[in-house]
Amino acid sequence: MAHGTLSLNARRGIIAGAVLAGVTLSFLFGWGLNPVGLVALSAIIYCIAIYAASRSIEGPRHAVDRLVTGVVTTMFALALLPLVSVVIEVIQQGYKRFDVDFFTMSMRGIIGEGGGAYHAIMGTLIITALAAVVSIPVGILAAIYLVEYGKKNRLSRALTFFVDVMTGIPSIVAGLFAYALFVLVFGPGARAGIIGATALTVLMIPTVVRSTEEMLRIVPNELREASYALGVPKWLTIVKVVIPTALAGIATGVTLAIARVIGETAPLLVTVGITTGVNLNPFSGRMATLPVFAYYQYKVPGIPPEPFLERAWTAALVLILIVMTLNIVARLISKFFAPKTGR
Repeated sequence: MAHGTLSLNARRGIIAGAVLAGVTLSFLFGWGLNPVGLVALSAIIYCIAIYAASRSIEGPRHAVDRLVTGVVTTMFALALLPLVSVVIEVIQQGYKRFDVDFFTMSMRGIIGEGGGAYHAIMGTLIITALAAVVSIPVGILAAIYLVEYGKKNRLSRALTFFVDVMTGIPSIVAGLFAYALFVLVFGPGARAGIIGATALTVLMIPTVVRSTEEMLRIVPNELREASYALGVPKWLTIVKVVIPTALAGIATGVTLAIARVIGETAPLLVTVGITTGVNLNPFSGRMATLPVFAYYQYKVPGIPPEPFLERAWTAALVLILIVMTLNIVARLISKFFAPKTGR
C-alpha cells in the first residue's frame, strides 16, 4: 500500500470483511445461511469496499478494473451455485441405493424395496451406442463435405441451414418424428430401442457436424497446400493430413455430443417407453433407460414411496456420473491426441 498498490493481504482483508458483513446482514434480514443471499450481499459489500480502497490508493483506472473483476466473479459464483446445489443434493439423496443390487438387479417382480436399474443402465448404453454408430460417420462426413468440397455452393448452404435448424429443435420433436416414422412400418403403438436410437440420432448429428466443421476449419491451409504440392490427391490429403490434425477436437466434440443426448428423457419416453425386465434386443419390444426409469420412479411411486424415490435419486446420480466420465474422456482425448507443436 505504501507504493500505491493494494497488497495481497489488504485484498484478503477486504474479502474477509465483506464475507463477515454479508453473514451479519443475512441474519439481520432473516435469510440465515442462504447461499444466494450470502454471495450477493458479500459481493456487493466487497465491490464497494475494493473500489473505494483502490480509488484512494491506486487511482480511478485500477479501481474500475477491480470493480469489474469483482462483478464478473460474482456473476460466475451465482451461476455456479445452482450447479453445485444440484450435485450436492443428488449425491446426498442418491448414495442411499448406490449398492451392488442397484447395478445387478432389474425391477422384475419388485413392488417395494429392493430392485435395481441394471435393465435401465444397459438400455441407455445400447440405445446411445446405436445412435453414436449412425451419427458419428454421418456427422463427420457431412462436415468434411462442407469444409473441403462444398465451397459455399447451393447444396452446402442448404445443408448448413438445415443443420442450424436441427440444432435448435426441441428433443420431443425428434421423438415424435422417430415414432411417426416407425409407426408407418410397425403400426400404432410401436415401441423399441431402435426408435429411441433414431430420435437420439436426429439430435446428435447436428452437434457432430458443427463441432467437426469447426475443428476442420482451423487446420492450416498450408498443410493442405504442402500435401497437394507433393502430388497427393485430395481424398488422401483429407485422410492422412487434415483429419489426423483435427482428430483431438473431433473426438472431443463427438464425446460431448454423446454426453448431450445420453440424458434425454422426452424422446425416449415417446419412442421406447419403460419395462421392468431386462430387454437387450433394441429391435423388439420396450426397453428401459435411466432417464425414463428415474422419471417413472418419481411419477408413479408406490406405498410407501421412499424406496421409489431413492431409486430415482440413485438413477440420476448414475446418469450424472456417466456424463461426467464422458466429459473427462473428452478432455483426456483433447490433451493426449492434440497435435504436437514446436516453438
